[in-house]
Amino acid sequence: MSLRLPYWTIAPEAVKRMMAVNSYLVRSALEPSLRHLIWLRVSQINGCAYCVDLHAHEALRDGESLQRLNCLVTWAETPLFSDRERSALAWAEALTKVSETHAPDEIYELVRAHFQDKELVDLTLMIAAMNAWNRMAIGFRRQPFRREP
Repeated sequence: MSLRLPYWTIAPEAVKRMMAVNSYLVRSALEPSLRHLIWLRVSQINGCAYCVDLHAHEALRDGESLQRLNCLVTWAETPLFSDRERSALAWAEALTKVSETHAPDEIYELVRAHFQDKELVDLTLMIAAMNAWNRMAIGFRRQPFRREP
């Protein structure tokens, strides 16, 4: 697949505003390891090659284990994730697949038990922002850069 449009150069002001949301989220009270898991899992669900590569690379760089990253697609089947992480991942999946799930009450109650109000708003914004980034990258066919081994 080849790039359709370099959206980051065509609409730099829009990308700059989206990056401002990311900057806010990076400074939020949510732990960096959770942020990496959420951004990566949302990108996996959406099938965004560029974002999967980017967020897996960043997670490894910041100390996430390869085992947890390898098992992220099957997070519900492994004991490798905390209850807080599991609730956030369930919320991320429900919101990313919102046309199918309609954000069910039982998942909301689960995530509500592990996150304070502000954290839940930030987590939800994190999920929404990653979905927006995925749609930009997928729609315009942004591809990952080849990394040297």
